[in-house]
Amino acid sequence: MKDITIVTSAGPLISLIAGILILVMPRLLNYIVAIYLIVIGLLGLFGGHLH
Repeated sequence: MKDITIVTSAGPLISLIAGILILVMPRLLNYIVAIYLIVIGLLGLFGGHLH
């Protein structure tokens, strides 16, 4: 349960860092969006089985 809390509380921090990186290097947008979607997809698939 602690791992899930860490992941959910890290969301805003990851978003902030990603936003800053996109402002500095707009080419990173594709990679950041792809990684974000993959992570959300994996959490959706495997996160449901943890409960």
